[in-house]
Amino acid sequence: MNYYLKVLQNYAEFNGRARRSEYWYFVLFNMIISFGLGFVGGMLNTEWLSNIYSLAVLIPGIAVGVRRMHDVGKSGWFLLIPIYNLILACTDGEKGTNQYGPDPKNPEVDITDHLVS
Repeated sequence: MNYYLKVLQNYAEFNGRARRSEYWYFVLFNMIISFGLGFVGGMLNTEWLSNIYSLAVLIPGIAVGVRRMHDVGKSGWFLLIPIYNLILACTDGEKGTNQYGPDPKNPEVDITDHLVS
């Protein structure tokens, strides 16, 4: 749940990197909440409730997806490629700092630490 709240706190932050766990926990909790609101909305005949929620998490969902693409070293535009974006979302992120920022899993490790002179 902490990852879900972290994504909502970084509402429209498209810079940086997001770990796999941050992305997939957001997807999981987003689906649970969406199904719950859809079920309750269907029972109470208030479908607009789930529509408002979906609009509210649209931008954070895109932002965490872009940051996830950045973690694997790709541009956020790779979200638009249907199957490949799923493969990238499941792939482990680049170790060390890349062009999009420090490694969220090990922020103190730099890629230059692993290079042999």
